Amino acid sequence: MKIKEITLFTTNIKKQKQFYRDVLGFELVLDSDEMVTFKAGVSLLSFKYNKGTVNTSHFAFNIPSNQEQDALLWLQKRVQILHEDDNLISDFVSWNAKAIYFYDADNNIVEFIARKNLDINLDTPFSSKSILSISEIGIVTTEIEAVYKSINSIKNIPVFDGNFERFCALGNDEGLFILINRTVKKWYPTQEEAFISGFIIKGDYNFSYENGEIKELS
Repeated sequence: MKIKEITLFTTNIKKQKQFYRDVLGFELVLDSDEMVTFKAGVSLLSFKYNKGTVNTSHFAFNIPSNQEQDALLWLQKRVQILHEDDNLISDFVSWNAKAIYFYDADNNIVEFIARKNLDINLDTPFSSKSILSISEIGIVTTEIEAVYKSINSIKNIPVFDGNFERFCALGNDEGLFILINRTVKKWYPTQEEAFISGFIIKGDYNFSYENGEIKELS
């Protein structure tokens, strides 16, 4: 599953612009008072201004399969690493992947994940230009199966991992919807409560997630 663009909402565009452009070094491709857009490999990450309450999101970027250690060293110079135990890199053995987590300026949980199955290896020094794509977006709900059916009605999508009770990943190594039941699961690795957060996605699937409902884009 390919993700062309994710649009998240923010109450402070200036802070997010400063973080992604100046701290992480992302290329800014659109800059206005209402929206900023950054290049993230073959994907675009956008933040749209919303003056109301905005809940935090959880999303991921794919990085080269061999560069999780390089990415960690690079990130440690720029952000505080989030981790559940003493390990700064989370090892997801069943996914054959390793991940690093940190907060952005809105306290969204951001993940850099090196998926070994993709076998995309680089030997150049790691930087924001090493990012391959946006590869995950979290979808918080109380009814995982209902959200799955809504997405599947747009286009068939395989279950990558999990079930409809607590956690369910839909898609493949290139792109995943991470569905969690907020009544029984918290966000990894911080174990903070997950709240329903809206977004817009474009790519192989085109829809908005608003107030806990999938709405296909025309």
